[in-house]
Amino acid sequence: MTGRRPILTGALALLLTAALTACGGGPGDLRPAVALDLKTTTPKATKPLDSITWNLPYEPQGLDPIKSFNYAENTVLANLCDSLLRLTPDFEIKPGLATKAENPSPKKWVYTIRENVKFWDGTPLTAEDVAASLSRHLDPKLGTWWGDYYQNVSAIKATGPLQVTVTLKQPDALFNQAMATGAGAVEQKAQMKRAGEDFGTPKQGVMCTGPFKFTRWRSGDSLTITRNDDYWDRAHRALSKKLTFRFIADETTAVNALRSGEVDGQYFYLPPAALGQLQNSPTGTVTLGRSLAYWALLGATKSGPYGNVKVRQALSAALDRGALGSAVFQGTAPAEHALAGPPSWGYEKETFRKTYESLPHGKADLDKAKALVKEAGPAAKGKITIGVQGSSAVHEQTGNLIKATGKQLGLDIEIRVIPVEQYGNLYSDAKSRRGIDAFLSTWYGNVPDPLDAYTVFLAGGRTNFSGFDKVDKDVQKARAASDPAERAQIITRIERAVAEDVTWMPMNNLPVILYMSDRVTGAVASFPYLYYPWATGLGGR
Repeated sequence: MTGRRPILTGALALLLTAALTACGGGPGDLRPAVALDLKTTTPKATKPLDSITWNLPYEPQGLDPIKSFNYAENTVLANLCDSLLRLTPDFEIKPGLATKAENPSPKKWVYTIRENVKFWDGTPLTAEDVAASLSRHLDPKLGTWWGDYYQNVSAIKATGPLQVTVTLKQPDALFNQAMATGAGAVEQKAQMKRAGEDFGTPKQGVMCTGPFKFTRWRSGDSLTITRNDDYWDRAHRALSKKLTFRFIADETTAVNALRSGEVDGQYFYLPPAALGQLQNSPTGTVTLGRSLAYWALLGATKSGPYGNVKVRQALSAALDRGALGSAVFQGTAPAEHALAGPPSWGYEKETFRKTYESLPHGKADLDKAKALVKEAGPAAKGKITIGVQGSSAVHEQTGNLIKATGKQLGLDIEIRVIPVEQYGNLYSDAKSRRGIDAFLSTWYGNVPDPLDAYTVFLAGGRTNFSGFDKVDKDVQKARAASDPAERAQIITRIERAVAEDVTWMPMNNLPVILYMSDRVTGAVASFPYLYYPWATGLGGR
């Protein structure tokens, strides 16, 4: 990523200077946005290693799969708990613990469970384990984070020793695809019952069938998993013996640990401020991977200035996403103006392309933005509070840029820094969002279907933070559409409505950023690492 520095003029240069100077950066740190060479895998390892140390961006809140919809949790669980289906590094859905997934009628899915699969304690996997694992998502007392995928499920039953039948209230195009993610993870029924409220905690851990076994979790220090030598999938048996996860949340400390060799690798969902040091490190390599993730400002209110659509449109119109990608993301994040960009188009690509190109492209237009604020009138007056995550230069710099942009428009924006350990609560706890009008977030659909990105706007859904209700019926229609062409046409209507309302404001596409020391190789580089056993190929160079 070398080349001529981009030229910034006028208000944009002032905005970037104001936003980045507060964080110790400046226009001199900019890199041009260039076409990125995105990978799905890394070079194959040549030998096993006794021990590998990997860093997580924070300590997992738990390892209960139904509450694993976050980076650190899924990075660990992907190697512990198999799902019914498997999302490969190339974004294909293949058999997992289920050898077959049949759809004999529009409202029924029948899964044939793989024979001779054992949990780590040697007991066989049965349909009862699968049914118990999936049924937990239907219990409102447990509070699954994957509830959007289960909203149309009426019953889950073991209908044979190795058969599970899922009955739907209405057809759902996403349910079966979701079985390739953490929503389809399977755990041992007996251990879940025995552990009770301690299931997934450092005290009890989990009992699954994956290529690594839960071994030890020292709260505040590390989490260790070890190779499962009896893993059912011979092609994906782990190469190395032990993987220890550290919880270094501070970016500077994490980068220093990687450069020194104290830690062998890390997935970054946002580029650290010292990314250049890793890119230029003589002892390791940065790989950028294909991804469904994006960077966005998520609306969390219907009231106040940010509850006014003209104000949201104005802020979106004033932001220069290309400059944001160059300045804040150090050239790793292309500008994005839709929640479901090209990486998510797993079918009907031409239909999605035409709609995508017709949407407002997010190019900065300060005059248009000021006119929108004027149209909003008195509704634009008052404070707008935006939540950003602590210990993240990207959050801090983006927040400062948004605040500076708002100032240009006469908007009063306040940035509230929330500790990284508490930031995940914003997604699941309405009380944690109290007093916050919007917050910065990475987000992603989990499978290559644009519809997946828009299920967040289901009426009453856990992730519909602002109560946006204009596309609920179309989301339901799209989910019920078994024909891909019909579904794509409905999705395009959803895309236009969401783009106009800007209740969620997409800003940049986020490739996976993977760093590995020269001691190791073989990790998956693409987004499915969150659900695929990415560490099985990890070993020595």
